[in-house]
Amino acid sequence: MRFSEYMNEWLYGAEGYYRTFRDIGKGGDFYTAVSTSPFFGASIANRIVRGIAAGEIPRDAWLIEIGAHRGYLLADMIQWIYTADASLLETMRFGIVERQEAVRTIQREYFAERFGGEVEFAHFSGLEEVEVPYGVFVSNEIFDAFPCELYKEGERAEVHSHRIEWIEAEEELRLFADRHRLVKGEIAVGYEAFAARAAGACAEGLFLSFDYGERYVRNDFSIRIYKGHETFPLFDEAVDLSSMYCDADITYDVNFGHVIEAFEGAGWRLEAYETQARALVRYGIVDLLERYARTARYEDYLRHADRIKTLLAPTIMGDRFKVVELVKSPKES
Repeated sequence: MRFSEYMNEWLYGAEGYYRTFRDIGKGGDFYTAVSTSPFFGASIANRIVRGIAAGEIPRDAWLIEIGAHRGYLLADMIQWIYTADASLLETMRFGIVERQEAVRTIQREYFAERFGGEVEFAHFSGLEEVEVPYGVFVSNEIFDAFPCELYKEGERAEVHSHRIEWIEAEEELRLFADRHRLVKGEIAVGYEAFAARAAGACAEGLFLSFDYGERYVRNDFSIRIYKGHETFPLFDEAVDLSSMYCDADITYDVNFGHVIEAFEGAGWRLEAYETQARALVRYGIVDLLERYARTARYEDYLRHADRIKTLLAPTIMGDRFKVVELVKSPKES
């Protein structure tokens, strides 16, 4: 089968890795910015609140997270929105795009535990169910979870009995590779359809996404497997794919040039592309920490400051992760 089909089954098939709820953090296979610090979500919310104050985002906008895991990020954003302007909880609406009912249950339980019955949110099984006047869509590490093709000098990968073989690539893949100056690496499958669904979900909107990768291809394979906080390159001779299959995460660096191309093709306009460190500072993460320091215990302040360093440090998440902001407005449609 094509590598993209193999990866799709690995992650989303009947026995796929994401078909079972997976912990993130010390108990899981990997860390994310969300599991690192609640100031991550607070900073994104601060960006949204500023947009509302400037008249760029309406007060009755929908805030919708795509791929929300337990719901920590959306909850952290709502918490800060309430702190910044409690009246926004009366005008804004909230949602999560989640296809799995088991995960939906966990999200509902978490929101009940955190907010009681004070905050309501809607569930959507896919973006095709969303139809809102203005949507702020937020995602963290979703583009690296799209299936991909493996491409190498005019050939693409197939998998037979968990072994990778190479055959001649179709013209469409070769043309994509030429356009992106790709000699060797991953080609994501599904970005175009996803961008079109996001465009169809709102009359106007803002799409914010965080992920690891670059805007231009690096012409090498980045695809790797995560298990128990260890990293295993896919092409390492010691890696036994049959033993890892469906029992570990498989991912690759995002080609943000491809993401931007797909969204612009669907009628979105690129507003910003920058490192996570620059974006979070622009969103006000340092100011938020300083506000917190005025009322928090010193030990708590130091703990959060240390976690924020992880989000901003160039050698950890700060430069490795990128942020893309895309806007849909009537003049772009």
